[in-house]
Amino acid sequence: MLDVTKETFEAEVLQAEGKVFVDFYGDGCVPCAALMPHVHEFADKYGDKLKFASLNTTKARRLAIKEGVMGLPVMAIYENGKQIDSVVKDDATVESIEEMIKRHI
Repeated sequence: MLDVTKETFEAEVLQAEGKVFVDFYGDGCVPCAALMPHVHEFADKYGDKLKFASLNTTKARRLAIKEGVMGLPVMAIYENGKQIDSVVKDDATVESIEEMIKRHI
């Protein structure tokens, strides 16, 4: 799991080859913290098929807004610099996140 910042997001996500899973989380976001161990498990399980990254939106607010992140948690999949799928807020369950990953591997 690669921790990206506003400085590295473009190179690691938008310019990456293949698909990239991004976990947008924030400091003090309880659902984000609850999902994080599961997302790390998915990174271990599917990391050979998909690149996994996380971005702390507390430290990258403008970037998060630019990427359409208006509430947390947001799990998104990017391909060729574009967001192609996501699960957001209440829809971001362990099951829905894994289903989204499976659709793209």
